[in-house]
Amino acid sequence: MVGEMMLFTGNASPAVAKKMAHYLRQPIASSVVSRFSDGEIRVEIEANVRGRDVFLVQSTCAPANDNLMELLIMAEACRRSSAGRVTAVMPYFGYARQDRKVQPRAPITAKLVAELIQTAGVERVLTMDLHAGQIQGFFDVPVDNLYALPVLYQYLKENLVTADPTETVIVSPDAGGVERARSYARRLGAGLAVLDKRRSAPNEAEVHHIVGDVKDRVAIVVDDMVDTAGTLTKGCSALKAAGARAIYGLSTHPVLSGPAVSRVQESDFDKLIVTDTIPLSEQARRCAKIEVLSVAPLFAEAIRAIHFNDSISRLFLPHDEA
Repeated sequence: MVGEMMLFTGNASPAVAKKMAHYLRQPIASSVVSRFSDGEIRVEIEANVRGRDVFLVQSTCAPANDNLMELLIMAEACRRSSAGRVTAVMPYFGYARQDRKVQPRAPITAKLVAELIQTAGVERVLTMDLHAGQIQGFFDVPVDNLYALPVLYQYLKENLVTADPTETVIVSPDAGGVERARSYARRLGAGLAVLDKRRSAPNEAEVHHIVGDVKDRVAIVVDDMVDTAGTLTKGCSALKAAGARAIYGLSTHPVLSGPAVSRVQESDFDKLIVTDTIPLSEQARRCAKIEVLSVAPLFAEAIRAIHFNDSISRLFLPHDEA
C-alpha cells in the first residue's frame, strides 16, 4: 500500500473538499493554486508528497477550462514530486455530454479530457453520476463512478414521499433517463412517468407528451444535471398542465448556467433539490426554491475505501439496502 493519505484542493471545490476533510479528520494539505499576471495557472505543492497517497479534489465545472487546467497541473506537480499515487476526485466531470459523435466532424471531447487527465499523472478517478456510463471506458485507469442516489433517496423518503407512495410519481425528463427514474420509483414504491421531449438544439427542447399518470399526484423529476433549466422548467409546466398537485426537481449536478436560476424561481417547481458537486453561485444561494444536499460524506467514505483498498460497492445503495 502507498503511504499516508493527503488531500489537496484547487479553486473549483474548496467547500466540498473541506467537508470531506472534516469527515475524514484529515487536514487539507498546503498548496498554492493561483495565476501569473498573464493568466497562466501557477501551482506550488508546499507539502511533502513523496510516496504519499494523494487525492486531488476538483470539479471541472465553470470556468471549465481553468478548473481542468488546475487539476492537470496539480497532478503533474504531484507526479514530479514522487507521489505514491494520484487520484483525481472529480465530483462533477465536465465535458461529459460530449461523449460521442453527434454529427460528422464532431469531436469526442470527453475522451480527449480523459486522455489529458491520465497524461498528467492521474492513476485513478473518483467521480459521481457521469452523464454517460461509457465514459469510464475512455480511461485506461480505474474509474469509480459514485451515485448520488443514496443521499437523494433518503431525502425523498423522509420529506417528499407520502404515507401512500402510490400518490408519488417519479418522472424521467427523457427516454434516456428512464433507468435512473425507475431505480427511484422501484425503491420508493412510487409510479413512473416519462416526458416525451424533442430537442431542437443544445439546451433547447419541447415537451410533446407525458407517458404515465401524474394527475393529483406528487411529481418528482429526476435528472443527472440541470444546466440552463429550460427543458426542466418546460417539463414542469407540462406536468402542471397535466394536473400534478406538487412538482419537485431532483438533480445531482447544479450547473445552473445562464438564465437557469431565474427560470427555476419563476417556474411551477415547489423545490429543486441538488447536491454540492458544483458550488452554487450567489444568485442560486439566494433562490428559496433551491435546496442543497451534501455528498461529501459519500466521497469521504470512498476516499477512505480507496486508500485502504476496501470495496466501495456498498456506497452505491441506500442505507436500508446496503
